[in-house]
Amino acid sequence: MVQGVQAAKDGQRDRAVALLREAISIDSNLWEARYDLGVVLANAGDLAGGEQQLAQAAKLSPDSQEIATALAEVRRRRGEHKLAAEGLSDFVQDHPNAIEARTFLVAALRESGQIDKAIAEGREVLVRKPSDATALAELALAHLAKGEKETAELLAKQALDSNPNSAVAHRATGLLDLQNGDDAEAFAEFRKAAQADPHDTTSRLNMGVVLLRAGAFAKAEEQYRDILKVSADDVEAQVGLSAALRGQVDAQHTAKLDEARSLLEKVLAGDPHNTAALFNLGVLTADYLKKPADAAALFKRFLDDAPGDHPQRPEAEKYISASSAGAPPPPPPGPGGPPKQ
Repeated sequence: MVQGVQAAKDGQRDRAVALLREAISIDSNLWEARYDLGVVLANAGDLAGGEQQLAQAAKLSPDSQEIATALAEVRRRRGEHKLAAEGLSDFVQDHPNAIEARTFLVAALRESGQIDKAIAEGREVLVRKPSDATALAELALAHLAKGEKETAELLAKQALDSNPNSAVAHRATGLLDLQNGDDAEAFAEFRKAAQADPHDTTSRLNMGVVLLRAGAFAKAEEQYRDILKVSADDVEAQVGLSAALRGQVDAQHTAKLDEARSLLEKVLAGDPHNTAALFNLGVLTADYLKKPADAAALFKRFLDDAPGDHPQRPEAEKYISASSAGAPPPPPPGPGGPPKQ
């Protein structure tokens, strides 16, 4: 097992995986090997494999905060926010002074839509560790999600004052800049977040959104490809990459159209109700493949799944109306989407 850990440190991932699997085959209850293997697999982009090993490690060592937080992080990266929150809630209930796990819980609760619970847990962190930058920044994001911008601004400033290198604090500040209409400052903050934490794919997603809005499609493509190197199954990065590729399609870049379509079809194969993929594939089918009937079917699926206040509903309805009337489709909307907290 020691050799496997050293191989991972030396960047020899394949050798590390082989050695750690060998250690587990000798002793399946070796939680340390399962933990190390889970981390190596997750860092290599195999999030499903990483989650499986970390879940086994958590069963074998239920009191390890390190394992609990690593498992929750992988689940968050896979989009399993509710499951991540449930696991961490159980852990902090049994380990009330586990500050790191409780801080991770704040983010998981927020990302699963449980905003008030996230705020309550964030306050619990600050009771135990005042001026914790991550907790302050997560609280800022939670209050921002509730539309309480002034409170969010105050908390984000406190977070940066506490730790100027906090990735979450820079991300929160960037989102506030976006709300204030300052895309340039937002991009700068997201870049700082990505530099502070190379695994902070959320900040790179938001950098991609800003670049798409600015029409810098090639630069946006770079950001999304960087995310997929870290997290190959990241659905939002796949949809974002397809939008960046679509924005570059012309007579010299027809291959980008095929890749964009393949990415969206892959997303929909895994989740047929993914509204972002349905809408983007509808636009691509209408405007680039010139198949209005097929596009209308995609937009109808989008309207069936999208909430009533979805900002892209009017565009989808225009496409369907144009298809029914035999009229040319409306001008294609910009490829960008909303930023992610």
